[in-house]
Amino acid sequence: MNLNSPIFDRIRVKSKPKQGVRSAATRLGCDHPGCAATGEFRAPMGRLREGEYFCFCLDHVREYNASYNYFTGMTAEALASYQRDAVVGHRPTWAVGHIEGTRTWKPGSDDPSRFAGSPGMFRGRRAPPAEPQKPLYGIAARKALDQLGLDETADADTIRSRYKNMVKRLHPDANGGDRSLEDKLREIIRAYNYLKSVKLA
Repeated sequence: MNLNSPIFDRIRVKSKPKQGVRSAATRLGCDHPGCAATGEFRAPMGRLREGEYFCFCLDHVREYNASYNYFTGMTAEALASYQRDAVVGHRPTWAVGHIEGTRTWKPGSDDPSRFAGSPGMFRGRRAPPAEPQKPLYGIAARKALDQLGLDETADADTIRSRYKNMVKRLHPDANGGDRSLEDKLREIIRAYNYLKSVKLA
């Protein structure tokens, strides 16, 4: 493309200056009331007035910037909504993935169920077998839960309460000084400490 073409000059559009931005010739005084200094420094006017600026001297622009808060006047709900939108750059987003119960193909596309009654490449295909579900915890964690008489569905509160109850029941002071259950008590304490170390309790 020839940038020096006269046709190119005709399609250029001169951008209009934004409102609120003073030209260098009109920057006479500081916008701070009672200040006669030259307003050389721009400061934003605030939310809902984007692109508009005050012109201050150096001292007053520092003072203005120290107290400036873009979110002044926003409710807590509006601020939370703004923060959520800021994560994606204030652009619309859509969920990615399959939603249960919805069709995942467009009408007229190659849906395999359209060919179910006719001979073809879709006949005889079977869904892959479901993989066996892996256990939630490792062997050591399952053994520790078993020591406390719990299974893998136990949450942290259940583990803690079971541990406290067993310690109270097995402690020698609760059994009149009888130390025959001390080995079991040590196993319970060791199991609980392991569960705590792996952040399950």
